[in-house]
Amino acid sequence: MIYRYRPTPLHAARATVGLAWCAALMLAILLAANPATLVLGGLTGLLAAQLAGIGRPVLRAALFMLPWAIAFALINGIVARQGLTVVVRLGDLGPFGQGDVTLEALIYGLLFGLRLVALVIPSALFALAVDPDQLLRVAGRFSLRSALGATMATRLVPTLAADAKRLDEARRLRPVAPRGGRVAVLRAVTAGALDRALDVAATLELRGFSSETAVRRAGDHRPWSRQDWAFAASAVAIVAVTVTTRVVDAAPFSAYPQITGSLAAGLVPGLALMVAALLPFLARRGVSR
Repeated sequence: MIYRYRPTPLHAARATVGLAWCAALMLAILLAANPATLVLGGLTGLLAAQLAGIGRPVLRAALFMLPWAIAFALINGIVARQGLTVVVRLGDLGPFGQGDVTLEALIYGLLFGLRLVALVIPSALFALAVDPDQLLRVAGRFSLRSALGATMATRLVPTLAADAKRLDEARRLRPVAPRGGRVAVLRAVTAGALDRALDVAATLELRGFSSETAVRRAGDHRPWSRQDWAFAASAVAIVAVTVTTRVVDAAPFSAYPQITGSLAAGLVPGLALMVAALLPFLARRGVSR
């Protein structure tokens, strides 16, 4: 997943604000105890991705993690020994003891997997909608070498992947397959990566990127736009809703030792989270096309 600018409010907001907004949504998903709140948090991320013009790649990332959620539920159901409602009796499993699968263990594992799927959504949003160059310029004001290393890594990975694809195609087109197979391709790509890194480092040094003073003086001096204010306020509102819900225990839910809690109780904080997160996308005025 590679960042590309699109004429949406999230892309128009400065990178630090976009990072704060995505982090706030991740925090809300991490602290969501009620399944309804968790599902609405993930749905909020998908709707935000659609409004940001990156719905398909974000949905693909979430669907890629869905089988892992099912696997977590099954593994936890077999391994965990907590829970009172037995749904399957597997009998004696030798050193693993009595193999009783409980409903509570399955629910707990499914919630863990769903949380993982939901966390992928704001992570993909961050990768696709937040300008990495702006973030690296901000980081360069504090640590030039780290920012420069991150810049080279993010920019060279697509190039190295294309090199590996071309080398593998060339290897498969040869009438006699060379020794080593994919290991030889990996060795060639690694050697090429080192050469590229040295060349790029030398070029950047000649162009003055070794001067930390010049980089630290450079900053984002633009005045805050309405998109910046909108998403910053949204991030604060998301954190406020999340913390308030946890402090007052507005949507309690527990899987062990028996399932307790109401799904309906999680709808109110989930809907409040959705409204707080999606309102900034209405600030389309001034978004460049």
